[in-house]
Amino acid sequence: MNAPADLPDYLSADSPEVACDIAIIGSGFAGLGMGIRLKQSGVDDFLIFERAGSIGGTWRDNHYPGCACDVQSHLYSFSFAPNPDWSRMFSPQPEIRRYLEHCTDSFGLREHLRLNHELRSAKWDDAAAVWRLHMADGRRVRARVLISGMGGLSRPSIPNIPGLDTFAGTMFHSQQWRHDYPLTDKHVAVIGTGASAIQFVPQIAPAVAHLDLYQRTPPWIMPKPDRRVSAFERAMFRRLPFTQRLARTGLYWMLESRVLGFVIHPKLMKAVERIARRHLRRQVPDPVLRQTLTPDYTIGCKRVLISNDYYPALSRSNVDVVTTGIDHVEADAVVLRDGTRRPVDAIILGTGFHATDPLPRGVIVGREGRDLLDAWRDGAEAYLGTTVTGFPNLFLIVGPNTGLGHSSMVFMIESQVNYVLDALAQMHRERVRAVDVRPPVQQQFNHGIQQKLGHAIWSEGGCASWYIDPNNGKNTTLWPGFTWQFRQATRTFRMADYERWPVRDHDADTAHQGAHHNVPTATVRA
Repeated sequence: MNAPADLPDYLSADSPEVACDIAIIGSGFAGLGMGIRLKQSGVDDFLIFERAGSIGGTWRDNHYPGCACDVQSHLYSFSFAPNPDWSRMFSPQPEIRRYLEHCTDSFGLREHLRLNHELRSAKWDDAAAVWRLHMADGRRVRARVLISGMGGLSRPSIPNIPGLDTFAGTMFHSQQWRHDYPLTDKHVAVIGTGASAIQFVPQIAPAVAHLDLYQRTPPWIMPKPDRRVSAFERAMFRRLPFTQRLARTGLYWMLESRVLGFVIHPKLMKAVERIARRHLRRQVPDPVLRQTLTPDYTIGCKRVLISNDYYPALSRSNVDVVTTGIDHVEADAVVLRDGTRRPVDAIILGTGFHATDPLPRGVIVGREGRDLLDAWRDGAEAYLGTTVTGFPNLFLIVGPNTGLGHSSMVFMIESQVNYVLDALAQMHRERVRAVDVRPPVQQQFNHGIQQKLGHAIWSEGGCASWYIDPNNGKNTTLWPGFTWQFRQATRTFRMADYERWPVRDHDADTAHQGAHHNVPTATVRA
């Protein structure tokens, strides 16, 4: 099951279709975590395909000024790869990216990486029971198992504003930050007030001549309990690793308690709202601006943000918060609905991502030629956020309803990775070549998910958010409960929940003849 010796030439543009047992798409936390755990389990016959020229996923793509994690570093990292040297409680983007590079090297993933391989389409071949992958440059791959680690926040959302394409100045989305464009002494328009904007606005506000922040809905913002991690703490974590495990466990349960307000008793969020209001009062002395920045919906309905410098940045004399809607954009100005024309040199879009439709049509096609988007016409759904009816041997990491509003996605990723490992192990033991989740199993699971979401703060808070699919009003993004419940639900792969294709010994179209020599053994870590 080891890869061929001529690995550097394994995939060339003019080569015929090549084979691997497991194809992983994406090299962020999900793809790398899956690859690491496969290697730890003794599985070598897998490849990780990455469209970019380096690894890192969202922590490679998002590099705007001030970009940082909003979950504490000790929890926003792999349980099997603790980093005792985090510099801050909340890691900045360059540090997280270095951590992922370190994991890639220390766990020996480089030989499995295929950079600059953008997936154009993956189609299930029912007769051969394999996935056939076509890359953007024409290269073709055959794999028995397809694991998507593409994530839900990878495609930037560009607002549909008339005239935006006629703007003659410099315009870019926060994910595609133009570091080569000096903002000093420029008139800048920032559209959007989400998680990215509250990080980069304080960084650029002191440098620009003037900044217009176009706000449709103000976010609830809590104080950010960030600080430098002392040299003493870092030394202690290195020499006494159990102390870092204790810190991680404490953070985990502290964040887990937030579910009580989000899902169990939404009225508890009133206490959280009082903290946010006090934070706003302390940081914004101007009563008019304070009123402009006060949300009119229940806290938690949209993503709750954390920042200590966003409000002070908006209080600067060279910053205006504009709440009048945008009518259109001209070559050198933003024109409001009341006719006001506001000249600008640059427009920065802080308008988020396609969270509810992260894939374009034609990328993943399952049984009988059915596109994944057609399967999700009434809203994205999967069994345990991982498998989808009609798409055999496809496993989604960070799939529908696995997102969190309160804790670390890395914990959820590790839970799904363990589920996939157990699936592969059971498939080997029972001589099953392919599995496809039974429709009633998926339907019953998602009915329960939507029932729980119906009583959660995200449904009752009176706001529209990126958590909700705009086409049907369903929350297809968030997990409605504690993360330990998800860990428990994904602890064991239940073969009875799936239709099965038995292994055909005479079938010459296996991914590799040695594909089943090494099999994973799932182990769950806290």
